Amino acid sequence: MSFYYPIAKNVDKALLQLRNLASITPLEFSPILSQVSMANIFLKREDRGPVGSYKWRGSANWFFHNKNKNSVVTCSAGNHAQGVAFACKRLGMHADIFMPNITTQQKISKVSTIGGDNVKIFLEGDCFDKSFEHASNHAQKLDLNFVHPFDNEYVIEGQATVGAEIIEQMSDKRIDYIIVPIGGGGLSAGISSYLKQISPETRVIGVQPLGAPSMRVSMDRGQIITLNHINKFVDGAAVKKVGKLNFPICSAFLHDIILIDEGHVCSKIVQMYNESSIIIEPAGVLSLCALDKLNLKGSNVVCIVSGGNSDAFRMPEILERALIYEGKKHYFKIELPQKAGALRNFLLNVLSDGDDIIYFRYTKQINKELGPILIGIETKTRENGDLLLTNMDFHGVIYEKLPKLL
Repeated sequence: MSFYYPIAKNVDKALLQLRNLASITPLEFSPILSQVSMANIFLKREDRGPVGSYKWRGSANWFFHNKNKNSVVTCSAGNHAQGVAFACKRLGMHADIFMPNITTQQKISKVSTIGGDNVKIFLEGDCFDKSFEHASNHAQKLDLNFVHPFDNEYVIEGQATVGAEIIEQMSDKRIDYIIVPIGGGGLSAGISSYLKQISPETRVIGVQPLGAPSMRVSMDRGQIITLNHINKFVDGAAVKKVGKLNFPICSAFLHDIILIDEGHVCSKIVQMYNESSIIIEPAGVLSLCALDKLNLKGSNVVCIVSGGNSDAFRMPEILERALIYEGKKHYFKIELPQKAGALRNFLLNVLSDGDDIIYFRYTKQINKELGPILIGIETKTRENGDLLLTNMDFHGVIYEKLPKLL
């Protein structure tokens, strides 16, 4: 083929080197997900790796091929920074790591703890793209090599070792599908190209957040497209532009790309915690969300759980988004008559048993017949939420459904 992709024997060699740094990550059968999907679902637990994600693989492999580069520069707001820090600490290298100045203290502290004296952190720029510019300028000024988070052949080759481990761990079973999250495309490019060479009958399906579909849009248009705006909630996969090396690989070897609503992501995070006691970050749960979109009956399926570096401070927002997506939490702006008994009638006519008012705000309007109310209602089931709307329509309530609390 006319484009670069990692050769299987080189990936196998990289895997042997990586095992000098860390053990193989588990491949676990999920009884609960298997029962729901009527398939055999296996989870490749990259969240159980040395830095809580697969990113250390590509970083370490880059260093193996650049042992004469004692000092490097990189940019990341999360997992890649931790991967570089880990590789530097284990291999005796040094990295100047640029992170956006809005990066949480939890992430900064984790990179610092992992890398110790082998890393120096620079907080520059108010977003990844701006921080990336500072990092690139810094590398050029000091004549240092830049370790790209996903658009580098050695990084892609390192990420492909996830696929090599899966083949090894599933040696006695047929692999029908591997489902992999996509951000810049390093992991999906690596796994899909390796599987094409070693197990061509396996279908590799990519998954992206609905608010950041950079690979899907690019593949649909046949060229790399830079998105003007993205939803950054699924931060580990929120990339405006995919890698130049990764795009042709994914175009050639991915069977399909599925887009997942951010609310669905939150719902699945909560589900996995409640049902399996697994804490997964938003990008890491994308592959599990895809199970709800596919007919996989009777198949052997491996889902890549790409990371578990979840920030506890995000949980209230995750719970909120999950309930809204599941149709169990609703916010409305309602116009009610400004007369005695109007609110009481609304509550009696509209709410069902078990419905709970979680937010209420009303300001009396002078010399007006109607007054605006902001109200939040939590229901036990999606069906109760549907009934809520039906009751308001039936009783002629003037309302506007809000996507979230204003």
